[in-house]
Amino acid sequence: MFVDEVNISVEAGDGGDGCVSFHREKYIAAGGPDGGDGGKGGDIVFKVDDNMNTLIDFRYKRKFSAEKGGNGGSGNCFGKSAPDLVIKVPRGTVVRERESGRIIADLSGDEPVVIAKGGKGGRGNAHFATPTRQIPRFAKPGFKGQKLDLKLELKLLADVGLVGFPNVGKSTLISVVSAAKPKIANYHFTTLTPVLGVVKVAEGNSFVMADIPGLIEGASEGVGLGHEFLRHVERCRLIVHVVDVSGSEGRDPIEDYEAINRELANFSEDLANAPQVVAANKCDMATDEQMARFREYIEEMELPIFEISAATTMGTKELVSYCAEELSKLPPLKVFEPEQVPEWNPEELAKDRSFEVTCEDGVYFVEADWLEGIIRMIGPNDYESLQHFELVLQSSGIIAELENQGVSDGDTVSVCGYEFDYVR
Repeated sequence: MFVDEVNISVEAGDGGDGCVSFHREKYIAAGGPDGGDGGKGGDIVFKVDDNMNTLIDFRYKRKFSAEKGGNGGSGNCFGKSAPDLVIKVPRGTVVRERESGRIIADLSGDEPVVIAKGGKGGRGNAHFATPTRQIPRFAKPGFKGQKLDLKLELKLLADVGLVGFPNVGKSTLISVVSAAKPKIANYHFTTLTPVLGVVKVAEGNSFVMADIPGLIEGASEGVGLGHEFLRHVERCRLIVHVVDVSGSEGRDPIEDYEAINRELANFSEDLANAPQVVAANKCDMATDEQMARFREYIEEMELPIFEISAATTMGTKELVSYCAEELSKLPPLKVFEPEQVPEWNPEELAKDRSFEVTCEDGVYFVEADWLEGIIRMIGPNDYESLQHFELVLQSSGIIAELENQGVSDGDTVSVCGYEFDYVR
């Protein structure tokens, strides 16, 4: 199955937690805090794999999570950084933010790309020792890893794209000029997936041709099969517009030509302005009047036209030679530049102190995602760490909001599932 568009979610690893530890050594009393920092969480990295030619693997697994960094240890030992999670994709995959549609990366080269960054490790209690607080019994949790909802689009890397109505001979053409073996039959939509073929012109001179499934009128708006594959024409440096000049399907070749160009223009302005060659196929079946009428129309538009018969290979060599010559003058394959995506800064995100306080049946509930890590590092039986927790509640405005809502001595307060009795 050819799959060229999928939605996935990625989550980089959280940073490891800082350690609460105190130095213990024979003959050394009150050694002081020596808790180490947590390790960095794993990044999400995308890498090109030329053995892949479809995104079908992502149909069965849509969520990818990197490992968390190791927690800090005693003796000022740092936690181990987690390995990166490498996700392999076909060459030509464009990675977008699902919601905004912004391009994050175009996987057309060989360099791996970091898509989501792992969180930094939290600081150990050795960082919090001061002359007045010599026994800090708390540490910092690791920062959260970056989470992204992504849309992956595969845009084939082909130099030449064959476009045209169904059954005009595109599959036959690519089968005679390359080693590609597409399914060929006399009915619409024989080609259900794009077909790539390498066209060899001479020793050391070749190019890639793509047979795009037949377009029909309205394709850019989702009609027929071709609309699913218009994206694969976007990278093509040269478009070969194949037209059944004999009108064997009962259609007018000039109307066919105009209809397909409208669909290309509706889909992308760049496609409308792309260099184009017209291949008047099935010319051996056309009358002299048909051929003369179509040639005059194309020449008025100042476009190159080749009379070919893909079934008998007539004129195909000249068409291929012209394409190779034109490609030598054209710029390289199009690469989609990443768009400006807001820099992800976990330390800035950690400064977000938003919260929500609600009261149900006399219990005050405080919901704040940023508090979960702090609570995890607090010792409920340790006075200093509880003091630190109280300071956080005061500085963030939670205490003030509880009092605004009428909390009084003895009322139960639940902070992210951690319950205590409120005392002024």
